[in-house]
Amino acid sequence: MRFGWLSPVIGNRWSDQVPIAAYQDTEILPTALPHFDSLWIADHFYGFDEKTDPFLEAWTTLTWLAARHDSVELCHHVLGVGYRHPPLLAKMAATLQYLSGGRFVLGIGAGWREKEYEAYGYEFPRPSVRFAQLEETVEVCRRMWTQEFPSFEGRYVSITEASAPPLTDPPPKVCIGAAGEKVGLPLVGRLADRWNGPAGDGFTRRRDIVRSSAEQAGRDPDAVEVSVTLERALPESDDDSARLVEELAGHRDLGVDHVLMDFGHPRSIEPVLRFAEQVIAPLRA
Repeated sequence: MRFGWLSPVIGNRWSDQVPIAAYQDTEILPTALPHFDSLWIADHFYGFDEKTDPFLEAWTTLTWLAARHDSVELCHHVLGVGYRHPPLLAKMAATLQYLSGGRFVLGIGAGWREKEYEAYGYEFPRPSVRFAQLEETVEVCRRMWTQEFPSFEGRYVSITEASAPPLTDPPPKVCIGAAGEKVGLPLVGRLADRWNGPAGDGFTRRRDIVRSSAEQAGRDPDAVEVSVTLERALPESDDDSARLVEELAGHRDLGVDHVLMDFGHPRSIEPVLRFAEQVIAPLRA
């Protein structure tokens, strides 16, 4: 089982208006990340409580952290497909893959926050269109990551010999965040290297849709890594740790390969080390 650390980019009254990721960069991550496999940053432009709260942009923040913490995989949680022009997105991903030494995973989804789209002047089409855009974006990215002179003519995206050197070996993997059973999950099964989906009720049904869609597309369903995101408090006692081990083992038994932990804003490193020693270690044993 693999473990990811989700670092919040927001600053709020609980963090003295300091973006939490900036605080964690110096105070938490140097000690925490050697115990984790991946680092994740959310992709929004402003927060959910007060619109004026500090909120860091996802690509800039992850690139900054990639240069400062060189031991972990890097992924967004997850990029909105409508926020960046797809060929430019592919070039950005290829660049970070090169500069990070092959640690980048393109985490992307169809987008959902309509008011944010509107505030920044982006069109917010119906879900079927956004997922079609997502499918074409993944196709464009993979062509630009693997071909010297890639071209593509889709309904929503087109490129003409859009070279993106240097081509990296390996190219980035693609993680798709989705939960919709009619469109999103079948797309995951057809295209994704990893699925990030919601835990809880309906998880096994959604997992099975991904697996069956992969099989129908001629893919090995076991090749699609499964991750879920859990918002939990760090353990303060042995009993807390034992409860987390039991919970995470249950997710593992359901086929979860990678669990992303959102611990909020821990101020002390002690419970982080407790989580590493009493939760991560036994689940990896």
